[in-house]
Amino acid sequence: MIEVRELVRTGCNSAQTKRGGTNETVSALSDTPYPIDLDSVRGAFPPGIEAPPLLVDFAGWLDGRPWGSVGCFSLQGQFSDHAPIIDGSPLRDRFSLFMRLPDGSAVGGWYGAGLDRDNPPIVGLGSEGDYELLAPSLDGLLAKLTSQQFDDTWSDLKPREEVECQTVELAQWLAGRPQGEPTVAEEMSSELPDFRGFMEKWSREREDYWANHRLMAELGWRLAAHLPKGKKPWDQTRFEVAIVGAQYEARVLSRGPQPFEEAASIESLLRDLREEMRRAQPELGLWYAMNFGLHADGRVMPSFAYDVRPTIDGEPALLSEAKADLARAPRPERWVPKWLV
Repeated sequence: MIEVRELVRTGCNSAQTKRGGTNETVSALSDTPYPIDLDSVRGAFPPGIEAPPLLVDFAGWLDGRPWGSVGCFSLQGQFSDHAPIIDGSPLRDRFSLFMRLPDGSAVGGWYGAGLDRDNPPIVGLGSEGDYELLAPSLDGLLAKLTSQQFDDTWSDLKPREEVECQTVELAQWLAGRPQGEPTVAEEMSSELPDFRGFMEKWSREREDYWANHRLMAELGWRLAAHLPKGKKPWDQTRFEVAIVGAQYEARVLSRGPQPFEEAASIESLLRDLREEMRRAQPELGLWYAMNFGLHADGRVMPSFAYDVRPTIDGEPALLSEAKADLARAPRPERWVPKWLV
């Protein structure tokens, strides 16, 4: 059976593939069902908010249908940490990202200020920085799937041409639901807030925040020997850090992860950062891994992983140490990773 990564490679709406035999490709695609992970979808909603029945029922309707027949996506939940957002961890409770597109873009509910938490607007977080309010509600998103009302930026939400289209069947299913959700896309209300503006403002502010953060400034100073040789804005030296309880490891990414001389001297700095972040947003708990880039001008731009079980000294981090962190900095139940339960 063709793998999902092969679907990503071939794209969504191309009329035919570049390697031999369209019939073979059509057959393979027709045999590939939509990837659905309902547990991860439910877990992607903010604590205290449950996945709406319409979304759960849609997953049931979609189950077993050919991938691409109503759009090119998977129903799989993810946190804002892993979405195309700069420093997305603090926004976990602002999104319920339940759909992934082949290019890494994400689609889900947005819980902005003043919005209906029971029926939020649906937004797209594009892998190339395209932020768009796609529909005023989940009902509206499904209706747009039936009518294929998406521009080129979001063409992956249209059916794939090599697969028999099932948008008519989706429209019939929507029309037959007891609640009578609309089968035509709703008009976008002018009263909805500016999602693109919100995301662009967030990106600017988080970049400024870390560029001027005192601990990041000191980290950049201590690692000055590793400044990249290039002077272009995108030139950087990459590092990875793992902290789990008393365990610690830091590596520079140079032809693979490598030890570096300053690793021991920056441990206390990184632990101070970890504690500062816990105090600022205690519901997130403590991160277990951090990646950061050291830029030519000394700026350090980090990203944090709260759910990964990192490897330390070649072995998975000790569960006893991770559980000690969890006891000291508890999280909402659905934000506790499965490996830690």
